[in-house]
Amino acid sequence: MTTLALIGAGEGGERRVAALEKLASENGLVDIRLVNPRQDPEQIASDCAGAEVLVAPNHQSTNVYAGNIPGLKLLQTFSAGTDQLDKHMLLENGVVVSNNGGANAVCVAEHAIWLMITINHKFDQMIESVRAGKWAEQISGPLSEFTTMVDKRVGIVGLGRIGSRVAKRLQGWECEVVYHDEIEFDAYYEKAAGARRVSMEEVVETSDYVSLHVPLDRSTHHLYGAEHFRAMKNTAVLINTCRGPVVDEAALTDALHKKEIWGAGLDVTEVEPTPADNPLISMPNVVITPHTGARVIQSEWNADRNAIQNAERVANGETPNWIVDPV
Repeated sequence: MTTLALIGAGEGGERRVAALEKLASENGLVDIRLVNPRQDPEQIASDCAGAEVLVAPNHQSTNVYAGNIPGLKLLQTFSAGTDQLDKHMLLENGVVVSNNGGANAVCVAEHAIWLMITINHKFDQMIESVRAGKWAEQISGPLSEFTTMVDKRVGIVGLGRIGSRVAKRLQGWECEVVYHDEIEFDAYYEKAAGARRVSMEEVVETSDYVSLHVPLDRSTHHLYGAEHFRAMKNTAVLINTCRGPVVDEAALTDALHKKEIWGAGLDVTEVEPTPADNPLISMPNVVITPHTGARVIQSEWNADRNAIQNAERVANGETPNWIVDPV
């Protein structure tokens, strides 16, 4: 039996705790201890004493107490991102960090494609025009600005759990999907995704849509910047559903002003919530959603299941899945 300390229950509260306890009861290897997050770090660490697994948010505040829990082996997140966690410090204290194992991959992939077609068809303008009682009056632009995905090239940067699902879901849309990734995938994986590997330069220079799906760490901060926007087609669209700081937002704003690219679909921004005076908000051909790409009930179900499965691996003396190495 291993103890899993859960820092708060997040959205859903008692319902989520009950779901976790039900999952844990199936094999009887994990005991769940709910810890109040509204305490000082010392008390949180004290309340977690004896736990081998900690489920906590991807917040810098987690670092303050996570490294001070004796016997802790695994810090598990419900999120895909772990960029706020000090993985070097935690590893020095014998703690590995695991993310949610792709729990939200499908819905984020759907969200990325929705951003593409929303900009294609200006669905945001259509919806707002009807809600304003204007029917089609507030829909701007000539017919040539409305387009389908047919014969377009979608370039994916990062063909991991989310990027590969974007590629899979675009099969049958009559578009071409290419990708670039630092990881070498085998032919079976590429075929299943329906994506062809090309250089980063080719993704940037030839794609009609560039969709970013990389984790945020020191190597990917401002991965996409001014030189990339200058190299893109002036009819191209940037899609970012991973993390805001992966893109140099000032460079993106400048590129849109200069019409170096056509538009952008963003579920993430460099600062969140983004300031009300962010010029991107009012730019044509820019659609921004408030980092809600993972907001479906299935993401919660998957994250809960993966967290319990990883805790069971710890209970059995096995290496946890989905470990995120320090970078």
